[in-house]
Amino acid sequence: MKTGQNGPVVFLEVEAWEETFLKDFSPENWRARFYPDEADRMDLKKIADAAILSVFIYSDLDAALLKHLPKLEMIATRSTGTDHIDTAFCREHGITVCNVPSYGANTVAEHAFALILSLSRKIYPARARTLHGDFSFQGLQGFDLMGKTLGVIGTGQIGRHVIRIAKGFQMRVLACDARPDPSVAELLGYVYTDLNTLLMQSDIVSLHCPLTDESRYLIGDAAFKVMKKGVLLINTARGGLIDTEALLSALESGKVSGAGLDVLEEEEAVREERELLSRQFNEEKLRAVVRNHVLLKRDDVIITPHIAFNSREAVARILRTTMDNITGFLEENPRNTIAV
Repeated sequence: MKTGQNGPVVFLEVEAWEETFLKDFSPENWRARFYPDEADRMDLKKIADAAILSVFIYSDLDAALLKHLPKLEMIATRSTGTDHIDTAFCREHGITVCNVPSYGANTVAEHAFALILSLSRKIYPARARTLHGDFSFQGLQGFDLMGKTLGVIGTGQIGRHVIRIAKGFQMRVLACDARPDPSVAELLGYVYTDLNTLLMQSDIVSLHCPLTDESRYLIGDAAFKVMKKGVLLINTARGGLIDTEALLSALESGKVSGAGLDVLEEEEAVREERELLSRQFNEEKLRAVVRNHVLLKRDDVIITPHIAFNSREAVARILRTTMDNITGFLEENPRNTIAV
């Protein structure tokens, strides 16, 4: 780990109100600078002197980009996940990486249930119908959550809060996790099982696990084959956990009756479609964009723009933790470190 600050603290992907918040709490010796852009859209010469770089999830900090930041000592990501950062490169070059491990388990969990309820009670088609003055209720029959089985994949802080909410609805809960905690399961009243059993028995499947090489496309053709017919699928974790092409097929066949997605494959490309005009635009990314647009047009799919984290309270906690992470690093007492 490098020590000492040999350049400014640079914040990227910053909205105006966040800049105001951060400026109010940034010491003068940080020489903090703020930019609204993602790292890979920046003129890197502007930030080549950065000692500390703070980003959100849309900055792809790969080795090729990081090589242009020779003074970099620390990356403070304003997220829990770090799959947008080449942590192996950071480890090799002594760059400390810190994340925000907890900013609001309840925030994301509440959004997951907002998606579940919107699908189970057909809120989206009902609203669309009434906007046109049609108050008929044919085709709008929903279903109760009470007595249904919820399958939770990933029982970290967010997954556990989803389970707490589910128990309030008197749902049966099955869970799957690489590191099960039987004591918590007994306390909250859920059962750990293997992935296939969870998929076979669940009326609703909700994803709350990280995206890794092993978990990419965790929900693909094989998973959909064993699911109950008419299952609901919820994803507030990472888009790459679901094979979008397989999901489209499952929706067409009726195996999946609805999907609530706060994240999508290659979602950064959907956000910034000017990339489609770039010669460097990856062909697979183009296919992902097309698949996502097909999802967007479906009435049985609700897509929100990666806002599960985005409550006033949670974002303030993210910013405060990020500031604490930077302070701790500068005091040679780093916290929430991922790569050292």
